[in-house]
Amino acid sequence: MTDISSRALPIDDDLATVDHAIRTGHMIGGQWIESDETFETRSPLNWDSGPLANVSRGDAKIAAAAVGAAVNGFEVWGSWTAHQRAEVLHRLADLITENTDEIAALETLDMGFMQESMRARLVGRGAVNFRLYADLVVEHAERAWNAKNMDHTVQRMPAGPAVVITPWNAPFMLSTWKLAPALAAGNSVIHKPAEWSPLTAGILADLAQQAGMPPGAYNLVQGIGSEVGAALVADPRVRRITFTGSPETGRHIGHAAAENLVPFTAELGGKGPLVVFADADLEAAAHRAAWQFDDSGQVCLAGTRILVEESIRDQFMERFNHHANALVLGDSRRSDTDIGPVVHPIHLERIQSFVDRAVAEGGRIVRGGSPVEGSLHYQPTLIEPASNNAEIVQREVFGPVLTFQTFSDEAEAVQLANSTAYGLSAMVWTTSSERANRVGRSIRAGLVWVNTFLVRDLTAPFGGCGISGIGREGGDHALDFHSDLKTLMILDDTVS
Repeated sequence: MTDISSRALPIDDDLATVDHAIRTGHMIGGQWIESDETFETRSPLNWDSGPLANVSRGDAKIAAAAVGAAVNGFEVWGSWTAHQRAEVLHRLADLITENTDEIAALETLDMGFMQESMRARLVGRGAVNFRLYADLVVEHAERAWNAKNMDHTVQRMPAGPAVVITPWNAPFMLSTWKLAPALAAGNSVIHKPAEWSPLTAGILADLAQQAGMPPGAYNLVQGIGSEVGAALVADPRVRRITFTGSPETGRHIGHAAAENLVPFTAELGGKGPLVVFADADLEAAAHRAAWQFDDSGQVCLAGTRILVEESIRDQFMERFNHHANALVLGDSRRSDTDIGPVVHPIHLERIQSFVDRAVAEGGRIVRGGSPVEGSLHYQPTLIEPASNNAEIVQREVFGPVLTFQTFSDEAEAVQLANSTAYGLSAMVWTTSSERANRVGRSIRAGLVWVNTFLVRDLTAPFGGCGISGIGREGGDHALDFHSDLKTLMILDDTVS
């Protein structure tokens, strides 16, 4: 075991008062509404400093009001042309860009991701998401053809009010990823953010109003998922549901959607393999493997199962440890920090319980294996599991915990890669184009990267196989989901 807790930098004890206007209520029908009951959100950077904010705790009554407002908002927003909606979405993207620093700073305080990464990458991606769908909905051409003496036209019709439930990791960016296609398609939305990181959703709702979105087109409901979230997805007036979170919650939402025959998409996490062959660029592969600890492993696309060809085991481990040893844990606001804390004490305990059970099953801790005392940081951890059937291999930890296994040949590599119930993403490292195609096509996952990671064309389909999810997001796939398709057929002789 390698203890790297000595590389942890201190968190500033004096957590400054947040200088941002924080919206803590619900936005329903264009009006801000407060609930009598609240829940608190704290900063993982300094949990014991007290709450950042007390946030309105929605209930069934709030859920019903939000859906009602969305029904009314849909009558207006859904009647606008694609060009009119695109103008508003472009203005919203401009406002996000203008407020990037404020959004990044608040999100870092609220959920702990690196502030520079938030500012330079994730918040900017939020603006890109709205621009992408604003342009796609305008550029989309209706499919038209003539057959059987009739002119056929396929039209996308807005589906109606959509419930959008987003996760606590990278909440701003992932909210925009789901909200943008729903709004571009002409649907009104009810956004329910995660209760562990709810604050930047208020900024997004404010900016949507400033951009000129009509009342009721964009509604925000805060609260606990099992309370207000459950009421939202059960409302029969809702016509689309999209969710990112755990398979367990996804099953509950799926049941509610089925009751009302509502189309439902879900991205439910992953347990991605990172497969390294002997002919790979070992330095690049090992460096990328060590950076799977980024964002404290709270990334659904991460390659958490490192699979290395047996003949290069020692060479790979030497390089991997070199890069992992260089990682610095600390205050996410500091430029000399590489990895921030995990989001919540409950999540820290969950990560430790996975590691404890892995050891109890016979797994060997190669490095890390415990929290950093006095903080919500968890040491970057690597475990050699007792077997491929071990829980630590088969279930998503969603923390800075990777497993390490070896394989003897290509067939075993593919078998191990496909051996979990998940199928969201995978990485393959090889210099052979033939192997890249062979293995890449053999792995069951919604995304497979070869010799790279997290590089995406946002018009490509995004989603998972198995328990990693249902449906696809991205590009026209998301616009089709948020639409009802109609075929209009006109007999040739009926129109002069």
